[in-house]
Amino acid sequence: MCGRSETFALLESKLTSTDKTLWFHCASLGEYEQGLPVFKVLRSYYPTHKIVLTFFSPSGYDIRKNSPIADVVAYLPIDTKRNAKRFLNIVNPELIVFVKYDIWPNFLNEVKRRNLRAILISASFRKNQPYFSFYGSELRKALFSFEHIFTQNESSKKLLQSINYSHVTLSGDTRFDRVSDQLLQNNSLDFIESFKDNKLCVVAGSTWPEDENLFINYINSESSKDIKFIIAPHNIKTNQITSLQEKLKIKTVLFSEKEGKDLTKTQVFIVDTIGLLSKIYSYADIAYVGGAMGHTGLHNTLEPAVFGVPIIIGNNHSKFPEAKAMIDNLGMFAVSSQQEFNAVLNTLVTDKHKRLEAGSRNSEYIKEHKGVVGNILKYLKIVF
Repeated sequence: MCGRSETFALLESKLTSTDKTLWFHCASLGEYEQGLPVFKVLRSYYPTHKIVLTFFSPSGYDIRKNSPIADVVAYLPIDTKRNAKRFLNIVNPELIVFVKYDIWPNFLNEVKRRNLRAILISASFRKNQPYFSFYGSELRKALFSFEHIFTQNESSKKLLQSINYSHVTLSGDTRFDRVSDQLLQNNSLDFIESFKDNKLCVVAGSTWPEDENLFINYINSESSKDIKFIIAPHNIKTNQITSLQEKLKIKTVLFSEKEGKDLTKTQVFIVDTIGLLSKIYSYADIAYVGGAMGHTGLHNTLEPAVFGVPIIIGNNHSKFPEAKAMIDNLGMFAVSSQQEFNAVLNTLVTDKHKRLEAGSRNSEYIKEHKGVVGNILKYLKIVF
């Protein structure tokens, strides 16, 4: 495994002084998925350039260390002046793309000093962040290292303008383009087809224990007997999966143990692997997205929305504007207790018209907000 301490050795082994390069940086996996539509186009547009992709978080690096859009995938070194100079001496990128946040002052100040091109895409800011406070001068200065910032929303644009940053465009969230691409993929999974068996199916994605407790109580009640459930926990460690399975009183099957099983006779399918959830959502009649019953952060609700599925989430979603938008649009439903969860799920199960209408509203919401990548490429004068 290549850790942060091996980054420079890795870069030096993969790059030469004559290589032309692009540098993409993401905090973690979510930001990678957000930037991927832009990365793919830039990969096509600069076929002879080498692409360096860096992550700060292990959760991004570990899963995407073999990403086909990059020639080198590495951890971003710790943000010191010395590391910034050494990194840029090796990489010397023609274009730098940061996604959403993860603003590192020493790296960006060095980028500015060298007059390198850098943009920030899908940026999202809040008023209480240091950039907009009296004590945030260093971080504020780093923002001005970007030649242009593309924001997800109008409020982020106004916050940047409040600190006299003017090279800003409201372009929207690239995740809308990312999830829209999923519709162009082959999303069929034979084992899920067999498991669903043409019955109504509820998919619970990226769940945490607080989310799973809702399903354990509901599934163990009589209300659930004619419904198929797929649960894809965020944490797939063996003890977590075993605990979930033991608490369910009806027949379950794990992805890792599905071979040779008659899946049609099983009511709960537990996904103890990664990388399948975006396809599995295509089989959902109702989706639940985890993270907002507790305080870990709501996971990606756009993934099920693109398939025209009504969505249930927990009530801690204030930092996720797309959730508020879909709730206001009557395609998503937030719950804060077992009683509310049961009531909403029962309504969606029994009222087909409401279920289909809510799902349709989510699908239309995605369609209305895609096209973000085109705005960014237009700025970069890239035409496809």
